[in-house]
Amino acid sequence: QVQLVESGGGLVPAGGSLRLSCAASGIIFSSRTMGWYRQAPGKQRELVAIVTSDHSTGYADSVKGRFTILRDNAKTTVYLQMNSLRPEDTAVYYCNVRNGTRWSESWGQGTQVTVSS
Repeated sequence: QVQLVESGGGLVPAGGSLRLSCAASGIIFSSRTMGWYRQAPGKQRELVAIVTSDHSTGYADSVKGRFTILRDNAKTTVYLQMNSLRPEDTAVYYCNVRNGTRWSESWGQGTQVTVSS
């Protein structure tokens, strides 16, 4: 059973930075694609960044150039470095793991990111 525990959120002013962490267990972490999602109030959950088993990355247009996804296979942890934060980045951030062609239905508790203007 996969377990995902997110941390690192907080309140930051616009232009600030945060680094989110997601510790994964119950999976062979090194062989799996990992992703970060976010959900703002009243909006659908959206995928913002992915990192494959060979460390290839992909980003939503809204965060490209500002966010960086990283993985540490030894620590079974995926990170999201967020720079130049904007108020519209305010959301609960979740990580997830890819199962073949689909994302897992198991979600962690998420971590709240609030960016003040």
